[in-house]
Parts: sequence; structure tokens; C-alpha cells
Amino acid sequence: MTGEVTIIDPGFFSTIQDEGRIGFSKYGVPRSGAMDTTSYQFANSLLGNTPNVACIEWVFKPPTLEFNDTALICITGGEVDIFLNDQKVKMYHQIAVKKNDIITMSFCKKGVYGYVGIKDGFLSLKVLRSSSFLNPVTQTSSLKKNDKIAFSITDHVGKQFSSLSVTSSVDESKELKVFKGVEFDNLSKEQKSNLFSSQFTISKTLNRMAIQLEEKLPNILPVIITSPVLPGTVQLTPSGSLIVLMRDCQTTGGYPRVLQLSEDAINCIAQKRTGEKFRFRLAE
Repeated sequence: MTGEVTIIDPGFFSTIQDEGRIGFSKYGVPRSGAMDTTSYQFANSLLGNTPNVACIEWVFKPPTLEFNDTALICITGGEVDIFLNDQKVKMYHQIAVKKNDIITMSFCKKGVYGYVGIKDGFLSLKVLRSSSFLNPVTQTSSLKKNDKIAFSITDHVGKQFSSLSVTSSVDESKELKVFKGVEFDNLSKEQKSNLFSSQFTISKTLNRMAIQLEEKLPNILPVIITSPVLPGTVQLTPSGSLIVLMRDCQTTGGYPRVLQLSEDAINCIAQKRTGEKFRFRLAE
């Protein structure tokens, strides 16, 4: 049996995300998937879900949700206050919801991306083996007011005891672990030194495709033949701007690929806000 959750207020750019579309980059299809895979995996682990089931991902302002039947949910990622019918409940705990229950959340107090997981995952339409929203692969790019998402009804949602011994999964590290990119050795000694001695700042230009950094790296490298790129690839543009590609990034690019972020570093930078600073640390 299935129930439905209604999007009373979509918040800001709320989407459905799972682990993304694996194996379709050769067709030019971005992988997509959860921006912070650690927080996404926490949500599913807490509920005993199998890997790769769909969650709701929100950005800064969470959605307001109304359930038409019983379910188990949990909320992870960016720090928020959560209210079940005006009663405050905790993050990183199973939350039992019943018919007509409403979940509301405060504006995100720390981090950027958060996740609403549900027992067995939201039953959203899969396209190319993934439920992750990405227009034009999927019919929509974000959840809208009054949208309805199906879920499997969970019986026996009495008092739950499952929780995780964490208060946050948001990595606030000021150092991002990186590897040398394909074109790293084309950089001058001075450019290489600047990459690891400088502090970089998250600019206002950021979304699910990429994050641009405020500081520039003086650059005379030519563009390259269009070549494969991945989430976490750091590109150096002719103007000297550094662009960190994120989950919805294109599959090829023509700018030198100077660094590649580790998976943990991708999750970390995804949760950083405009104005936050960090340094790159070369993996040993």
C-alpha cells in the first residue's frame, strides 16, 4: 500500500535525489545525485533503507510536508529546527508521522543542503535508472507547491529508538583534500605554490552545477581539447577563475583540469556558503 506526501511549501529548490545516474556520461548525461552524499547516506542508514533510494533534498529553506498516511522519516544535513504539528522533534532520529501530520522546518542555520529520508524511499519516477531531478532528463527541475510524492505506508509506527550519535553530518573543515588534475603538471611552479598556499573564498556564483571561487590564479595556459570532467574537477579558466564542478556538471569541458576533489571534499564544499574560506590540501 502507498501513501502520499503533499508539498505544502516547496522551500527553495527542493528536489528528489538518490545516488545519481551511473553509466550514462558517455551519452552526455550528468550524474546528478545528492550534493552531500554523507548526509544523504545518513538519512537512509537511520531508516534501514537499501542504498540508492530517493530522498528529498532542500537548499537553505526546507519544504513543508503533509502526510496522508503513516510513515517513518528522518532529517539530516544542514542544521534546522523541526516541528511535527508544532511539536519540536530532533534531527538524526526516526520520526513517526501519521495521517494529516505536517512537518515544518526552520531556515537552515548551518550548512546549505539537507535531506528528508523516508522508510523504503520516496516512490518517485525513475529515468535512466535514477530518480534524481535534472531538467531536461526529468520533466521538472524542482518540487512545486501541491506536488504529491508517493511512499510505502509503514505500519506500527509507535515509539522508535533508532538514532545516530551525531549532532551534524555537515563537514566544516577548512581544508579540502585534493588530487592532482590531468593538467596539473602544466602549471608553473608559482601557480602550484599559489594553489596550496592561498586561501580561497566561495563566491555568489554557485549551484548544483558548479561553485566559482572569488580569488583568481594568474593563468596563461591554453584551453584544452574538450575532455572528460567529473564532479569535483577544478577547472582553470583563461581569466584565471577557478571553478569547482558539482553533481549536475557537464560530462566534458575545455578548461585545464588542475585539481580533483576527494569525495569527502565534494561533500564539504557543497555545504559551504558564500563568503566561507578554505584551503586546498594535496593528498599524500
